[in-house]
Amino acid sequence: MQIGGVQKFSTVDYPGYVVAGIFTIGCNMRCGYCHNPELVLPEQYAGAIPAHEVLAFLKTRRGLLDGVAISGGEPTMQPDLPQFICQVKAMGFRVKLDTNGTNPGMLRQLINDKLVDFIAMDIKGPLDKYVAIAARPIDLAAIQESIALIKTVDHEFRTTIVDSQLTVQDFEAIGQLVHGARRFALQAFRPGRTVSPSFAGAKSFDAAAMRAAQKIMQNYVAECVVH
Repeated sequence: MQIGGVQKFSTVDYPGYVVAGIFTIGCNMRCGYCHNPELVLPEQYAGAIPAHEVLAFLKTRRGLLDGVAISGGEPTMQPDLPQFICQVKAMGFRVKLDTNGTNPGMLRQLINDKLVDFIAMDIKGPLDKYVAIAARPIDLAAIQESIALIKTVDHEFRTTIVDSQLTVQDFEAIGQLVHGARRFALQAFRPGRTVSPSFAGAKSFDAAAMRAAQKIMQNYVAECVVH
C-alpha cells in the first residue's frame, strides 16, 4: 500500500460515523479540478507512510473510532488493498471506500468478500464527456459495471461541478447513468490548489443552476443532496 496521508479524525467523510481518513498515492485520472495533486501527479507525490505504521495507529483508536475512510488518489490501483482492508476489518472497524470506478474487478472482490461497508463513487459527468473531464482514456463499460456493483451495497454517487465542464441538462444523462441509486451528492467546486493550475479559479454552478440540477437528479435517485 502506497499511503500518502492520514487524517486522524473526521466526522464528515463517512455519513453517520467518526472515522480516520487514509489517502493512497496514485491515480489513473487527471481531472483538472482535483484538489489532491500531491496524490495524483507523480512529480508531486507525498512521501509514503508505511502501512504498518498506519495499522499501528489504528490499533490505538479501537473503541474511539467507528471506522476508516480510504480515499486517494485512486485506492483500487493498490494491488494489496484487499489485504490491507482485511487487517483493518479484523480490528472491528467499518470501511468506507472512495473510488472513480475504473476497476470493477477490484470492487467485485471487495464486495464479495464483505470488506467494504460503504462505497462512494465519483461520476465525472455524462459518458460522452468522461474522457475530456478525466483527461485520460477511460473504459466506459468499466464505469457502468462499477455503478451496477456499487448499487448492491450502501453507497453514494457524487459529481463535482465545474461550470465550464457541465451543464444543468447533463444531469439528465447522469441521472440515467445512476438510475435507482440511494443517494447522490452534487458537490460545488471550490477554488484552490488543483491538478491543473487553469482550474484554480474555476467556478461552479450558481445557486439556481444547482437547484435545477438537484431537481433533475431527484427524478432518478432516492435522495439528492448539495454540498
